[in-house]
Amino acid sequence: MPQQAGADDTQPLTVLPSRWPLIALPILVLLSACGSLPRIVPDMARSAPTARIENARGPLSAARSKQIIEGLRSDNQQTDVLERHLALEQAISDSPLLAGNKVQLLQDGPATYAAMFAAIGAARDHINMETYILEDDEVGRQFADALIEKQRRGVQVNLIYDAVGAIGTPKEFFQRLTDAGVRVTEFNPVNPLTAKAGWDVNQRDHRKLLVVDGKVAFLGGINISSVYSSGSTVGRRPTARPGGKQPWRDTHLQIEGPAVAELQKLFLDTWAKQKGEALAAKNFFPVLNPAGPEVMHMIGSSPDDAYSLIYATLISAINSAEREVLLTNAYFVPDPQLMASLKDAVARGVNVQLVLPARTDSALVFHAGRSHYSELLRSGIKIYERKNALLHAKTALIDGVWSTVGSTNLDWRSFLHNQELNAVVLGAEFGARMRKAFDDDLAQSQQITLQEWENRSLDLRVKELFGRLWQYWL
Repeated sequence: MPQQAGADDTQPLTVLPSRWPLIALPILVLLSACGSLPRIVPDMARSAPTARIENARGPLSAARSKQIIEGLRSDNQQTDVLERHLALEQAISDSPLLAGNKVQLLQDGPATYAAMFAAIGAARDHINMETYILEDDEVGRQFADALIEKQRRGVQVNLIYDAVGAIGTPKEFFQRLTDAGVRVTEFNPVNPLTAKAGWDVNQRDHRKLLVVDGKVAFLGGINISSVYSSGSTVGRRPTARPGGKQPWRDTHLQIEGPAVAELQKLFLDTWAKQKGEALAAKNFFPVLNPAGPEVMHMIGSSPDDAYSLIYATLISAINSAEREVLLTNAYFVPDPQLMASLKDAVARGVNVQLVLPARTDSALVFHAGRSHYSELLRSGIKIYERKNALLHAKTALIDGVWSTVGSTNLDWRSFLHNQELNAVVLGAEFGARMRKAFDDDLAQSQQITLQEWENRSLDLRVKELFGRLWQYWL
């Protein structure tokens, strides 16, 4: 989703200016091809084969795979829940489950940017960067300076940015990068005369990806913008941005190991499909030795696909949940199947909790999502709204062993119209880190009760109705 300075608790919600091409051009949008969501068989993972795990050298033996699975369990795990989620990941996609990865959970802009700048500074061969938003502000210029410096030192830099996400960034910003030798590709330009790979203003590249030397990668929800200039997770007192504006709360991952090669493939595939300038010959796929204990599945989705693989994976994981489903999401506008999966999970005794924004940068999305609260609350789903920060994270934790972090919102736009990217991490140890992050957000959230919600004002109900009319296109 686009990002702008967030409103504080006393300011009215506003529609984000950089969203105008998607909202103020309804005729163009309605002329776009209408997508549909797949029907997910609820028990598909129950009949899935035993999970096969690979490392950088290829498939592992059955004995070695079993040994890795045992190491991923928590001490108190009494059921086959982990194996079921591993089998689900194996069944849902042809892309492999990859062992031997090191994964660092990064929260908010300052920590994420520091890690990204360190990786960029250490680059020796190439830097591939893909982002929805790249703003011409203090943070954006810092990234531009760092990329240009590496380009001048012989490190080839390749950049993909989304035309709508960066619609407010002047062309001169990108021309400076191009003049320095950085190869720049604009994803699906708003102007059809400049599009090289077909044109659909409704299809956007919402991924946030950085790959350095083919050895370290970053992905998640964080764009390149000064809205992330302060943190929200310093103890229990978030740090305000300049002018007293709310900090942004987001989540990112730093990854090393065999999974990086899968992310590199996704970047190069997007570059080729957008008919970017021919890339210089670089070592895009170096030998990747095991770097850590994590088993991962990298999932990219595109509106060109028959359906969103990320959507199918999430629905299947929720349908297979045995104990709990913990979702944190910035833009929550569920389709009927996601609603049904969440309600069915509660009906079979699963604890379902949602942490959603109390404030946002898009009023239509915010109220469209809230229009579903009554139905969710009546079914027994617990809803919390994050205070003291503008929530932009997109994460899920299921049964303590299935975790995902990425760019995908739980709305129609992400599942049907956007190119998205998520990582699934399997295992109890990383799940424990995700649980702590969820609990920290929960501690700074207010629970929404059914009684409270049923007494909301007529003004809010009207806004919800209006937002719901637009939910497919938001």
